[in-house]
Amino acid sequence: MGLNLDDKKAVVAEVSAQLAGAQTMVVAEYRGIEVSDLTVLRKKARESGVFLRVLKNTLVRRAVADTPFAGLAEQMVGPLIYAVSADLHSFLT
Repeated sequence: MGLNLDDKKAVVAEVSAQLAGAQTMVVAEYRGIEVSDLTVLRKKARESGVFLRVLKNTLVRRAVADTPFAGLAEQMVGPLIYAVSADLHSFLT
């Protein structure tokens, strides 16, 4: 079942709020990654305070408009996972 308009607005608002204080945004294709590996990645992200979600690309494109991350919008195609954080260094190392 798809999202209704209010749900879509809530997702855009949530992503926009995360981007407001963000220093880094990582966009990655997750095709071919084992579910167990994604589970480990999500756990590590949570522990590091990183916003990590699979989202509808059209909603994220709306959220990044008029932000420093707007240039990524044209790359938002396919099955993507998004990571947003004020500091991704501890998450990536």
